[in-house]
Amino acid sequence: RKQIEHGALAGKRLELLWLKDPIDAFFLQIQAAGRVRLPDGRTIRISYAGQNGRTYVPIGRVLVDQGAMTLDQVSMQSIRAWLVAHPQQAEDVMEQNPSYVFFKEIPGLTADVGPPGVLGAPLMPMRSLAVDKTFIPLGAPMFIDTRDPVDGSAISRVMLAQDVGGAIRGPARGDIFFGWGKDAEERAGRMRQQGTAYILLPKPAPLATR
Repeated sequence: RKQIEHGALAGKRLELLWLKDPIDAFFLQIQAAGRVRLPDGRTIRISYAGQNGRTYVPIGRVLVDQGAMTLDQVSMQSIRAWLVAHPQQAEDVMEQNPSYVFFKEIPGLTADVGPPGVLGAPLMPMRSLAVDKTFIPLGAPMFIDTRDPVDGSAISRVMLAQDVGGAIRGPARGDIFFGWGKDAEERAGRMRQQGTAYILLPKPAPLATR
């Protein structure tokens, strides 16, 4: 990340869009898909196109290790607030995550459709889940029982394992796709609830008998 941010790919005509805020660009890479509003009012939809092969390092953990916040204070909102309040240190902290995500434009998507997941199908708010495919088969239906991070209400519903992510590792981790807009951002940014996940698999076929 540090090499790329300091010009390692300059002159290769790889730029797709420019964002005015490097913190926005950083969080867009964590989300791996987003909507960019241009000065002329148009909205460009972009999604994951590739990654530089480096391991994802959560900067929330970096800030905890530095004593800037405690583990229970970590959220997207608190991390962003810290970066904004410490502009002299923000670049160095973001560079502690060496993983860098590249994007492609996705034309033709209407505003009411989510970005495509790794299976190519659009993600559905509160119905799509990102998982570690080493442990959970992509496309599997799952019953998720957890709590809303904002109001504490129950989230108990069937979701589909439709996506993956660099920070999602292990059989007991999943990221719910909350959708788009301010309300979804608030919930997704604060979501670190515990819960229970059940993988729904078909029963094995009975053995043939004579």
